[in-house]
Amino acid sequence: MSRADADTAFGVYIHWPFCLSKCPYCDFNSHVRHAPIDEARYVNAFAREIAAMAARAPGREVSSIFFGGGTPSLMQPQTIGGILDAIGRHWPVSSSVEVTLEANPTSVDATRFHGYRAAGVNRVSLGVQALDDASLKMLGRLHTAREALDAVAIARSAFERYSFDLIYARPDQTPQMWTDELTFAISEAAEHLSLYQLTIEEGTPFFGLHAAGKLKTPDEATSRILYDVTQEVCARHGLPAYEISNHARPGAECRHNLVYWRGQEYAGIGPGAHGRLDIGGIRHALATEKRPEAWLMRVEANGHGIVTDDLLNREERADEFLLMGLRLAEGIDPRRYAALSGRELDASRITVLREEGAIIVDPSGRLRVTQAGFPLLDAVVADLAA
Repeated sequence: MSRADADTAFGVYIHWPFCLSKCPYCDFNSHVRHAPIDEARYVNAFAREIAAMAARAPGREVSSIFFGGGTPSLMQPQTIGGILDAIGRHWPVSSSVEVTLEANPTSVDATRFHGYRAAGVNRVSLGVQALDDASLKMLGRLHTAREALDAVAIARSAFERYSFDLIYARPDQTPQMWTDELTFAISEAAEHLSLYQLTIEEGTPFFGLHAAGKLKTPDEATSRILYDVTQEVCARHGLPAYEISNHARPGAECRHNLVYWRGQEYAGIGPGAHGRLDIGGIRHALATEKRPEAWLMRVEANGHGIVTDDLLNREERADEFLLMGLRLAEGIDPRRYAALSGRELDASRITVLREEGAIIVDPSGRLRVTQAGFPLLDAVVADLAA
């Protein structure tokens, strides 16, 4: 999706909150249920919430749909199809719509993947996370490296577009180990990789282990080297970073995620989903009930599970645009920031950050964070927004 198309982009995010197990590093809204999930009941609830969101934001043409989680690949293909049908009943859908499904290698089989393709999914994102068994066990993953590679091969056979995730800056990981693993991963990746530094999130099992000294992650200097290795290896193999943690061959960027980072509208459907909708010229920040069963009851009673509907003022919307947009290699247009906020970015702050090598202003006037500035992105954003 070109920048010229960004103004009309509209995404729909579907959150499937269930997993086979909870990974020790994960702070996402995911839940383990040992009893079978009543998928038909959830499809009906998704359809009702889709109708409610479409009533608030009618007429948008859907350019991307993303099934995230949780583990959406635990759903039956007919469940995916039912949700896609509901979207098509309430919004016009672009003929070139991107429909992505997140999948874990443990839930991948060829029959199901071809069923997803027949239902309308045209891109998959696999949660591989590591390509050696010791690291996978440490990360609490249920699959082996062989199973992960088999899942990638199935994805390759079923879809023209696929991606997978890896986590780096793992305990005892050296730059050479990561170089070798990443080089091999690129040989298996068609067009896109999402590469995340391991972060220790409060409330996760890893947080307690890390605090007790039982989980040692690379120090700041080593983490920076691992980040630099990531950029260098990917760029050398034709997958440059288009966002701070995402790498793609030119033209193969995830269009749905670009909707977020470019500050466009999207509807969030399902337990704990977030959305941004422009209603009556005002940006609404929406969130639904996180607990799956509570969300289900709310939707069945009220037609939706919305528990938060905040109106963003001009400054809040502009700050969000700055925070998200500067994650992208393409950066932001300062004129759009000025239109949203009612004020221009401080020229003196831009000058200082340019002199420090944290940002550049390209010939078209776009403001972009440099490779050296990306590891300091939060500080750069805070300085510009002040």
